[in-house]
Amino acid sequence: MTPKIVFDRPGDVWFFAYGSLMWDPGFAFVETRSALLRGYHRKFCVDSTVYRGTPKRPGLVLGLDRGGACRGIAYRIAERRSHAAARYLDRRELAEDIYLLRRVGLETAKGRLRGYTLVVDRATPYYARGVSAAEEVRRIATCAGERGTNADYLDDTIARLEAFGIRDRGLAALHRRVRAVDGGQG
Repeated sequence: MTPKIVFDRPGDVWFFAYGSLMWDPGFAFVETRSALLRGYHRKFCVDSTVYRGTPKRPGLVLGLDRGGACRGIAYRIAERRSHAAARYLDRRELAEDIYLLRRVGLETAKGRLRGYTLVVDRATPYYARGVSAAEEVRRIATCAGERGTNADYLDDTIARLEAFGIRDRGLAALHRRVRAVDGGQG
């Protein structure tokens, strides 16, 4: 199988994480920095038919979608470990063709970095195209899959982001709307 993730620059690699890779990267790294990525935002834009939903009632999980900005973590991966990290990310994040690897510019307190991240592929059938705000809230409040409820996924994401000192206003507003639908249980 041809790898989908190839870090094509020599030297250490910076990789930007915006969701579960922040608190569970699963690859070796030598440094982390808080980073801002412009041009993309964290969004519930990927249909989940296994982990947070079913084929009949798909939930939603996070992806990086076009527009806005996103705070996350930049991991510096040593050159000698970058191939292993790429293979791991291929297996973990690209089992289905949901994301695309992109070179990106990142802003950190120590200056700008060039790195990579995974953004949602809007051409994939998993991209939740045209989901209204009301439908997004309904799906997150009511869907569940093998790894639990979609509302729990939202709760956990917000708590973990806050542990990193990241407050995502869009997710906070979504959380309030979901809690209103599910009676405060999510």
